[in-house]
Amino acid sequence: MLTLEEAKLYLRVDGDEEDTLITALIGTAKELCEQILRYPFTDFEEIPLTVKQAMLYCVANMYEKREGTYNYTRNDSGGIKETIEIMKLILNNYRKESW
Repeated sequence: MLTLEEAKLYLRVDGDEEDTLITALIGTAKELCEQILRYPFTDFEEIPLTVKQAMLYCVANMYEKREGTYNYTRNDSGGIKETIEIMKLILNNYRKESW
């Protein structure tokens, strides 16, 4: 899966003051990816780079808008729906038809 160190490097975060937040964002990104893929990460022998990239994209978007400006209902560039739609595009080759 995605490690805290990988996420911090991607986010360009040096200190450890926000480790708890970033760890929570990684967990949320993992759940979203599994929902999009329609199967758990445990089904992978090794997590593909594309899946990690989708997680990093998600973590970065949530981290950037962590001050409460992230709209969870808007379907434009200001909301989680757009993030999920882009993640679906990134993960499309690995996505199952159904659970």
